[in-house]
Amino acid sequence: MTIRASLRLDPAAEADRLCSEITRQVAELRRRGVVVAMSGGVDSSTCAALAARALGPGRVLGLMLPEREGGANDRDTAVGLAEQLGIDYLVEPIGSTLEAAGCYSRRDEAIHELVPGYGEGWRSKIGLGGGDRTKGRAGIVYYLTVQSPEGRTSEHRLSAAQLRQIMAATNFKQRVRKMFEYYHAERMHYAVVGTPNRLEYDQGFFVKGGDGLADIKPIGHLYKCQVIQLAEYLGVPEAIRTQVSTTATYSLPQTQEEFYFALPLAEFDVALAGYERGASPETVAAELGLDAERVAGVYRDIERRRETARYLHHVPSAPAANESRD
Repeated sequence: MTIRASLRLDPAAEADRLCSEITRQVAELRRRGVVVAMSGGVDSSTCAALAARALGPGRVLGLMLPEREGGANDRDTAVGLAEQLGIDYLVEPIGSTLEAAGCYSRRDEAIHELVPGYGEGWRSKIGLGGGDRTKGRAGIVYYLTVQSPEGRTSEHRLSAAQLRQIMAATNFKQRVRKMFEYYHAERMHYAVVGTPNRLEYDQGFFVKGGDGLADIKPIGHLYKCQVIQLAEYLGVPEAIRTQVSTTATYSLPQTQEEFYFALPLAEFDVALAGYERGASPETVAAELGLDAERVAGVYRDIERRRETARYLHHVPSAPAANESRD
């Protein structure tokens, strides 16, 4: 059996199991229902569909949290699914909150170091660049791409300090969204559902205190292809299931693989599963139609990302009590 074939779910059984788990966890937390932030992507859509099936539509609140650089189409897609599921939903724009926190100005301060003319009407994104980083390159290099109001595009290599400032500023978006999720959860006595899948959780593709924060994470064990299988079973529209996964963070279009992952997500599923099972790079390469050197580079990238993710996964603990009776 190929690695890809082994990732096939029994979606009916998995849906039943996850719905039972959601029901159990909500009861254990003594909450009345759940809040799901819906981005229009397959992960949050699957979580919303699971919650509605588990608890009933009347105990699920969908939140759409757009900002000035988010796409209106994403919001409309999420609203359409909420209406299909029959759940209550709210559209809560967060742009003014981000503006007040300095999200955009702090980010632009770093961009101005590379592009002094960057300003109103410009668009930008950051992503991996500098050639194919999965062929044994040491480290990971990020580039800034900017587009002028006239449509001219240029790419600039980021220093570590510039990258950190841009990331820290844009992470306001995920943290502010989570703040609104917990506001509505607390006023309704609901729990918050987190939407990261296995790839995102394992490789640290989430923001600490942002989209990584939740009370229940129903799909955190599922590979991306398994989320899509489950979404199809639950009736999530094909347009959502087949769209390219984006970061929904930058003003220029940007896919998750261009920003973070070493391969298209369907291939990364196989590579990560192969790595976890101890399959050789040659075995995975043969299945994916890639050369073994490239897969070996992906394996190294998985290891680097896991090391970085240790901080994100860290759970603080209180020091042990001093038992001294002096």
